[in-house]
Amino acid sequence: MSVTDISAFETTFGGEVVRPGDARYDELRKVFNGMIDRRPALIARCRDVADVQAAVSHACAKDLAIAVYAGGHGVTGHAVCDDGIVIDLRDINHVNVDAGTRTARIGGGANWGTVDAATQAHGLAVTGGRHPTTGVAGLALGSGSGWIERKFGLTCDNLLSCQVVLASGEVVTASEEERADLFFGLRGGSGNFGIVTEFEFKLHPVGPIVFGGMLMHPAERGADVLKFFRDFISDAPDEVGGGVAFISAPHEEFVPEPVRGQPVVGVIVCYAGDPDEGAEVMRPLVEFGPPAMAMVGPIPYADAVQKLIEPGNPHGLRNYWQATFAEMPDEACEVFARYGNARPSPFSQAIMLPGGGAVARVDDNAMAFGQRRAPFNIHLLHLWENASEDAEQIAWVKEFYAAMKPWRFGGAYLNFIGDEGSGRVREAFGDEKFARLQGIKAVYDPENRFRLNQNIPPA
Repeated sequence: MSVTDISAFETTFGGEVVRPGDARYDELRKVFNGMIDRRPALIARCRDVADVQAAVSHACAKDLAIAVYAGGHGVTGHAVCDDGIVIDLRDINHVNVDAGTRTARIGGGANWGTVDAATQAHGLAVTGGRHPTTGVAGLALGSGSGWIERKFGLTCDNLLSCQVVLASGEVVTASEEERADLFFGLRGGSGNFGIVTEFEFKLHPVGPIVFGGMLMHPAERGADVLKFFRDFISDAPDEVGGGVAFISAPHEEFVPEPVRGQPVVGVIVCYAGDPDEGAEVMRPLVEFGPPAMAMVGPIPYADAVQKLIEPGNPHGLRNYWQATFAEMPDEACEVFARYGNARPSPFSQAIMLPGGGAVARVDDNAMAFGQRRAPFNIHLLHLWENASEDAEQIAWVKEFYAAMKPWRFGGAYLNFIGDEGSGRVREAFGDEKFARLQGIKAVYDPENRFRLNQNIPPA
């Protein structure tokens, strides 16, 4: 972009324009994944919907690539781009809770730490991210997995409406009653159809205290822990949430010194109901082993959902992720445990999350996101420090993923994979639904202006 172009844009834009060389430019273009180092032509810090409209109109008029920065947590780093315009929503971060109707209107740039703090003031919550700085927009538009999903469904299952800026610059509302086709696509179709500047969610009574925390087992018991958790969750009530995570023990005083930094198997526990009832229901899980450490009990809901795996996900490390839906027979548990305990980086996590409950009771064709009958969701979140190790670290994740291939359930969880091509995106939806989404894309973004995502090209 020329200086004249940027100056012309500034006359139509009410927010802050940040250019290369400005004091905050390098800070604002950083994302969670330290492998991403992109240099946009400008960063448009939007304050309201009108600013978003102005930025979209300018980008389309000048044929600029458009990146949308909400939380910046996506492993692809699509929140920033080279040479184009970053439409930065981080200042559109309001959270307005209506406790009477149990709903919330949430700005497109809000994160889950802000949301949970606001909703928990009323003893309410919606399924959200597992890390406080995760953006609402990326999680919700990609489907939205969280610790309480078995009770209350995915994030996208709780969407009531979206305010959307289209590629044309028009502002529209999408809901079951209004532009239902667009609403179908927004719930799991990523950022393909427009920029959501406000989400309306239904909320549920949760907390402020829940039964939750983490159980920590020795690494060598990994396969046994996976098998026990698999069997326990198979007939557990919907209120039971959690998962099994192969992690490194934190360097904290409450961890015995010989174990600090060493591979362990963590069982995350979160009961979306009465804490006393949760303690009883979770008893078999808590007593299995028994665990080397049992850090469970009545805790604030926000601590349970946001801080249990946060220390293992520091901002700015190099990231390569993989994910798949899977079945977990005994052999799969043994393979998963073998790789999970051999992680070549102490920052990495291999996580098995259960399906079922409310997630499985939604029709596969109700919205863009399907895969409702998947028994487990496998996340390989690989993080490391040094660029010199990139090839080695990425090769290890690919080997782990390939080893789990015999038990893949099908499809893909797009929020937790990188740029793997259109074939993997199509696989996530299936041919028939992918074609339907391409038709919706052709209506709302026929020139594929919003393509920096898990892209669905227009029909």
